[in-house]
Amino acid sequence: MRLTRFVLPAVLCLAALAYLIDLGGSSIWDANEAYYVETPREMIERGDWVNPTFNYEPRFNKPVLAYWVVGGLYKMFGVSVGVERLAIAGLALVMIVAAWFLARAASIHPAAPVLAALGLAANPRFFMFARRILIDVMLASFMTLILLCFALAERYPARRRVFLILMYVAVGLGVLAKGPVAAALPALVFLLYLGVHGEWRRLRDMMVPTGTAIALAIAAPWYVMLYAQGGWTHISSFLLSENVERFTSTFGPTGRGPFFYLGVMFTDSLPWALALPAALAVWLRDRRQATSGPEVRLRTLLWLWIAVIVGFFSFSQTKQDLYIFPIVSAVAVLGADVLARQAFTDIKPSRVSRWLIGGLAAAALLLAVGGAFALYVISRAGSSFAIEGLTAAALIALVAAVSIAIMIVRQLPAAAVAALAAVFVAFNWILITKVLPSFERYKPVVAFSAVIRQQAQPGDTIAHFEAALPSMVFYLQRHIDLVEDEQGFVKMIQSGRPLYVVLPEVRYEELAPTFGVRTCVLDRRPAADVKLRDVLAGRGPASLVLVTTRCQ
Repeated sequence: MRLTRFVLPAVLCLAALAYLIDLGGSSIWDANEAYYVETPREMIERGDWVNPTFNYEPRFNKPVLAYWVVGGLYKMFGVSVGVERLAIAGLALVMIVAAWFLARAASIHPAAPVLAALGLAANPRFFMFARRILIDVMLASFMTLILLCFALAERYPARRRVFLILMYVAVGLGVLAKGPVAAALPALVFLLYLGVHGEWRRLRDMMVPTGTAIALAIAAPWYVMLYAQGGWTHISSFLLSENVERFTSTFGPTGRGPFFYLGVMFTDSLPWALALPAALAVWLRDRRQATSGPEVRLRTLLWLWIAVIVGFFSFSQTKQDLYIFPIVSAVAVLGADVLARQAFTDIKPSRVSRWLIGGLAAAALLLAVGGAFALYVISRAGSSFAIEGLTAAALIALVAAVSIAIMIVRQLPAAAVAALAAVFVAFNWILITKVLPSFERYKPVVAFSAVIRQQAQPGDTIAHFEAALPSMVFYLQRHIDLVEDEQGFVKMIQSGRPLYVVLPEVRYEELAPTFGVRTCVLDRRPAADVKLRDVLAGRGPASLVLVTTRCQ
């Protein structure tokens, strides 16, 4: 078929290429990315690869591997935002390749691997995360490799030992990247997998003692060096605050109930998440019919992977959407398998194929509603919030919705699947060529930093009040005071010290009469925290101001 031999591989290459385009073209995304750009730079500056710091203060809330990877790239290519993003993009491409091989092992259809890789590469959330969030992409990458190696060990038992050794290497790297969750959740999945198939005795074939030694040989040395220098202080703090306390207490957004991740699972895994109902129907049918074969067993493994990760974090008090990000490859493979078997094979109409047609119809509806809503938002925003590329993306979505609907009516499901993937790839290219460059006007840190570098003296105080802009530490390469309470901020202003501070404009206007000293606004910029309700009301984003007590 021409689609599977030429069109889909070409679209996949185009999708993968986008991950490497203009990596340093946009400034740092606050707040997450700032830590993984700046901390390795400070480690190199201090010559200390054991004790990470950010803002020249200790930072031990995550293990050290991400800092080592970026620091190593800095040593080879120089310190820059683009080099840090090269690490994220590289890990994302590893996941795409892993999805290819995972689909090859879990599906009998030759089109499944390219569809799985394409579905993941075209995923807009995955694409955006691959340009801004290192730690979660790194964890998802290592956990995907753990899943892949276990699946390959099951699929090709003659080479089980090699694949299991590679799996334990990935476990060690995952623990060194994010902590014990990288080992605990895969272990739970694999135990359930053996239990479902009544194969508990096979635990002795899993090389657990050897694998534990391999994982510890990779993950333990940093903890040993940390303990030798500071005892259990930082280790216990990380294990408790970043693991136990986040699971048992709420950090960040509240009101996220036990079903929060069901919606996240679909939005984080588009476009092939729309095929999950059909994939579930196929899998249940095969289970009822007692269909045997390694492919069915591996699809059971993938469903367990999704269920365990989503179920585990659904019980967590702290719920962040990225916690279940390691499921995206499994979703892409399951969706690709059913799409390949139902859309790229001549079959008679069945209940399963109706599930597939329903998923494609839902995709067309999603594109139509999304495109229409985007045009409505653009019309309401006017000049208050102008971003290039949004109109083009909205029109493409509307055209694609109509095209996919026509293909469904004409019974061309394979063409509809290819069109759906292509439109998401087009969205990603519009994002990097139009949207992100024009969004820079709403990211004030680079402009503020340029003003501060020009005017501030080495002994002056730089501070933030009610403004989360940690990336300024990287652009200024100096410590920034973070002032959290209003009284402390006013006292800082009144102290007589030369001061440069970033804060919301509305708060400056409220507090300026209480200062009792002269202050000046050096620069004013719109903030990146853009709220939909403000855009719909025709209001632009709130502004931040750079204020100084050193008025000229």
